[in-house]
Amino acid sequence: MAEIITSSSVKLFGKRPRSLVPTESDLEDSQLVSAPLLIDTRSNSVNLADEENENTLDSDSNPLLKKLFLGIDPTPDILAISAIYFVEGALGLARLAQTFLLKDDFHLGPAEMSATMGILALPWTIKPLYGFLSDALPIFGYRRRSYLVLAGAVGFLSYASLAWGLGGGSGSDIGSDSMALTSTVISLLLSSGSIAFADVVADGIVVQKTRDAATNGGDPAIAGGLQSVCWGSASIGALISAYFSGSLLETMSPREVFGIASFLPLIVAGMSLLIEEEPVQKKKNSELIVTNGSNGVTDNAESPLSEDSIDTDDAISGIQEQISSLWGALRQPNIYKPIFFIFLWQATPTSEGAMLYFMTNDIGFGPEFLGRVRLVTAASSLLGVLLYNQYLRQVAIKDVLLWTSIISVPLGLTQLLLISHYNRELGIPDGAFVFGDDVALAILGELAFLPTLVLAARLCPPGVEAVLFATLMSIYNGASTVGTEIGAALTKVLGVTESDFSNLALLTIICNVSSLLPLVFIGWLDGVGDETQEEMEANQINRTD
Repeated sequence: MAEIITSSSVKLFGKRPRSLVPTESDLEDSQLVSAPLLIDTRSNSVNLADEENENTLDSDSNPLLKKLFLGIDPTPDILAISAIYFVEGALGLARLAQTFLLKDDFHLGPAEMSATMGILALPWTIKPLYGFLSDALPIFGYRRRSYLVLAGAVGFLSYASLAWGLGGGSGSDIGSDSMALTSTVISLLLSSGSIAFADVVADGIVVQKTRDAATNGGDPAIAGGLQSVCWGSASIGALISAYFSGSLLETMSPREVFGIASFLPLIVAGMSLLIEEEPVQKKKNSELIVTNGSNGVTDNAESPLSEDSIDTDDAISGIQEQISSLWGALRQPNIYKPIFFIFLWQATPTSEGAMLYFMTNDIGFGPEFLGRVRLVTAASSLLGVLLYNQYLRQVAIKDVLLWTSIISVPLGLTQLLLISHYNRELGIPDGAFVFGDDVALAILGELAFLPTLVLAARLCPPGVEAVLFATLMSIYNGASTVGTEIGAALTKVLGVTESDFSNLALLTIICNVSSLLPLVFIGWLDGVGDETQEEMEANQINRTD
């Protein structure tokens, strides 16, 4: 996914009203739709083997299979990449288990829960670092395959440790055991980091394959459809896991759900072995043989370490150049001003942690209902993507952000009807109200979110597209974390607890109205934000011609 929190984001809490601004899982999923194909989230120092045609499955004899992959030959490479993205979406299976583990087993209050969720999003704020690391330090000669195996292993162990209850049991006194809570948070951090790392590596493979297909005469279907295949795989995984994330909790404990989820990262580790990649040292040896004009076997065998050292030094030098270019780009006013606006727009506080407790403790919604809500909102988000691509690609980015932010306030304030139970006097059941509210906000959230991706892509000048786009998305994730932590602080100050919701209405008003504050600085988008997505894409094509 082209830089996702989606991914993912972790669709734990939204900013302003529910679901309006996605967290990392949403980020990851949505960027597959709108991130330009020419933007890579890592450097291009990794070389994939040009042996795909030899490994192509006989898709001509199975037209249905090729149709499912949008005309792309389903090579082992393509199948492996699709499986990795499917797992990223399917890991949403453990999302509600994570929430209920912290809420019911560790007895965290709304403020503590929100603060913890903000901490768990931190691995998604340093994604460029993962790309730099895998470029500079190949493991066993591989920069992609090895790191995917490592990420899968770490993900399995972290989820398995949660399932096994390492660091503490699930008894009534577990909430007072700070060591148990600390070990649990560390395990959750590692699981979040493993997904983020795998996402970065997979992004690099996807974009390089797309670029190679477009420039080197490869499969033309890849140039136009690979990112859509990946996005579709992640979306299918997310949709499947959305409902079961809640329904399983009706019959299982959160730790048992973690046990099931722990096997998903192993799929990433296993499928990554199908990805074609030449070992770094092997490639260096072949280059030296040609350069020296001799057999090269003896010389290369005598000094393999020096070859690895040269390659690593080259990678580190390239990273230093990227950092220097990045700093030069960030110092330009036409770049840092829009970045500041995006940060402020995303960093406003959220009341979602407190709303979760209100829906479970006051209204009495259970995990199965929340799973259904997640399923409906996930499908609604896809509808929002379709609506944006159909109707808003011709509208200026700044106008889309302005009006979606304004419209979000009255929609977000409809939560006051639920908090006061006035919806019941209007004859609207609580469940129906929540479904309708979340559908509207999920659609609006996508309409507001996708332009920020287009804007981020537009800000990237030639030469630093990869690292700057990755940095912008990390800033976006970091701002979301700031908003979550501010919301946690407000929840604490206003005294909203798991049983006292007397100030929840005030908290909701503050969080919603504060989302208008960044609009004071919307003038920072003048110029770059005045273009539509179609105009930006046309300009990009003209620059590449």
